[in-house]
Amino acid sequence: MPICTSCAQPTAYLYTVYDSAYNFRLEQCTACHAFADPYVEHDALTLLLDLILLKRDVYRHLLYNRGLGARRVGEKAPAAQHNANHQRHNERARWSLIVKLGAALICVDACTPGPTLRAGFAADQRLGARTGSRQPGDTSETAAWSRAAIQGFLRILVGCFFETAAFHAGVTLACYAVLRALPASAKAPVSGIREQFRYTHVPLTLLYSSLTKLFLLFCLSVWRPDSAKAHAAPGTRPELHPDAPTYTHPLVVGALALLDEDRLDREWVVRNVLGGMAAGFGLRVVLDCHPVFTTIIIIAGWLVKTAVANLVSGWVGTGLGGSDDKAAGEMWLAYSIP
Repeated sequence: MPICTSCAQPTAYLYTVYDSAYNFRLEQCTACHAFADPYVEHDALTLLLDLILLKRDVYRHLLYNRGLGARRVGEKAPAAQHNANHQRHNERARWSLIVKLGAALICVDACTPGPTLRAGFAADQRLGARTGSRQPGDTSETAAWSRAAIQGFLRILVGCFFETAAFHAGVTLACYAVLRALPASAKAPVSGIREQFRYTHVPLTLLYSSLTKLFLLFCLSVWRPDSAKAHAAPGTRPELHPDAPTYTHPLVVGALALLDEDRLDREWVVRNVLGGMAAGFGLRVVLDCHPVFTTIIIIAGWLVKTAVANLVSGWVGTGLGGSDDKAAGEMWLAYSIP
């Protein structure tokens, strides 16, 4: 049964369809008297933007109400029977969506600048070491670089698959343990979210929440650090505007120095810190529990992911670093674990 996106109260119908699919009226929730699900009339772009912005209601719409709650004028089938048939269909549809969305997001994650550019840079180093003996018109070295880059990308892709599967498995098992450990009060009514919850909602929530991380990584790939600042001599300070404020207090200067590009790895922060916070928010919506429990669940998923990443890092680094495959594996591992 669908739920109200505002108060999570179960509701029989979300909207009533009249003459066509585009002629409908939103239903009001009987508990809070707001529209049960305004996202029914929103397009896919609006849903995507609200997912990136971590809006609670769009998670409830996509996880619990997608494809449910339609009532046609003159329909005589009872709502319970109609929604039960849709629930069985939605369970299969959720698994299909998890596979499709997971495969797409793993490919995008493997293409993010950190590990992929470093794999290409390692192959470029091996190519540059042999260009001295290359004859004019010889394309064998370029073909070797292409093969090395493709092999490196495939290894990174497989590594991303294993660490993603490990993180989802760890989070799902932790969710099961937390929900079993939470005390069930006989007097407190069961919320609509808990009543409609299925464990297939957990990996789907993690995939939806990873869109925020991937969007920020895309922004970092567009706005790269200034190369002049990156190659500046140690101790030199960039020129400031005459009216720019300056800070001389040691604590303020030390705190601002931590944000320098040579000290703070923004991609690592986005991947692990902000990605973990987004996943915790999504689990907070789907589990309807205290943020402390979702934090424990995310940490448990990180631990499983770290263990698996340590196991496959040596294989992923094989061939990426030329003579130093171990360093290449450790480089990939640094971007994989929290």
